[in-house]
Amino acid sequence: VQLQAFGGGLVQAGGSLRLSCAVSGRTFHYYVVAWFRQAPGKEREFVAHSSWIGDSTLYSDSVKGRFTISRDNARNTVFLQMNNLKPEDTAVYYCAVKQGRVVTATQKSYTYWGQGTQVTVSS
Repeated sequence: VQLQAFGGGLVQAGGSLRLSCAVSGRTFHYYVVAWFRQAPGKEREFVAHSSWIGDSTLYSDSVKGRFTISRDNARNTVFLQMNNLKPEDTAVYYCAVKQGRVVTATQKSYTYWGQGTQVTVSS
């Protein structure tokens, strides 16, 4: 399974970005896709996840109400719409996939990771 994340960039506070994660290679009937992020000098943290059929989503408290995870199953692509961005959202954003139906925010449960895309929010 290969994941490629893109869509990051530089945006002013209050602006929006949409990240994309293209999933290719061997895929599974049931899998969970998640976004994590790592700010400079900090540990990587959970942002959001979605079951592949979209019946279960979860967001971290820091992004709830501002970020939305969605997917285009026909294109094997997952999106992270980020609105009302804040300087503290500045980080490298990673998409990750785990096989199965069980949704989790635990990083070590995710087997496949993308290369990350930089998001920088200026004040």
